[in-house]
Amino acid sequence: MARRARSQRQGPRGGLIGRLFRWALIAILVFGFAGPVLVVAIYRFVPPPMTWLMVERMFEGHGFDRRWVPLRRISPQLVRSVIGAEDSRFCEHHGFDWNAIQKAMQHNEEGKKLRGGSTISQQTAKNIFLWPGRDYVRKGLEAWFTVLIEGIWGKPRIMEVYLNSIEWGAGVYGAEAAAQANFHISAAQLNPAQAARLAAIIPKPLAWKAAKPGPYIQKRQGHITAAAGTIRRDGLADCVLK
Repeated sequence: MARRARSQRQGPRGGLIGRLFRWALIAILVFGFAGPVLVVAIYRFVPPPMTWLMVERMFEGHGFDRRWVPLRRISPQLVRSVIGAEDSRFCEHHGFDWNAIQKAMQHNEEGKKLRGGSTISQQTAKNIFLWPGRDYVRKGLEAWFTVLIEGIWGKPRIMEVYLNSIEWGAGVYGAEAAAQANFHISAAQLNPAQAARLAAIIPKPLAWKAAKPGPYIQKRQGHITAAAGTIRRDGLADCVLK
C-alpha cells in the first residue's frame, strides 16, 4: 500500500518531467535544425546583415564600409584570383576539401606554423553565421552551416556572399568597398593585377595592403596571377562564371 501511494504521488511529477523533456527536445530540434535552415534559406535571396566580426571591429574603433553588389558586377578576374589563392577545388568539392584538410593536419602535427584547410564554403559559413575563434563548438557549427549553404545556396551564391562579406582592410568589407578603397574603381573594373593583390591580402587584411604592396605581397601577387591563369585555362571557376 505504501509503495502504491508513493507511486501515485510521484505520477504527476514524473509526467511533468516527461513533458518538459519532450518540449526541450522539440525546442532543440526547432532551433538547432529548423532555425538554421530557415535563416540560410532567407539569405539565399536577401543579403546577410552585419557579421559578428564587423560588430567586433566597430567596437575596436574601426569604421564600416560595405557596398553589396551582385556577382555579375564583380570582375571575373577577382573570382579567379580568389579561387586560385584560397580554394582551387572550389567547383569540385561539396564544401570540404578532404585532401587539403589532411595536408593541413599533417603540416600542423609536424610542429610547423599552423595552416588551415578551410574551403571558401567553410569560410563563408564561419564569416556569416558564427563568431571568430577556433573552439570545437564553433567548428562543429561551421560544418553544419557549410552543409546547409552548399545544399541551399549553390556555388554562385556562396561566392557572391563571400566576396561581399570578407574583411579587406580596417572597416572595409566586400569587393566593391575594397576596390574603391584601394584603387578608386568599382569591383567590376578590377584588372588581373589588382584582383591578385586583393586576393593576396585576404589572410591578413589589417596588416597587408593591396594599394601599396610590399615585396612579400608582390611575390604572392605573382603566384596568384599564375594560379588564376590556370583556373581560367582549366575551367576551374565554371561553376561560378557561366
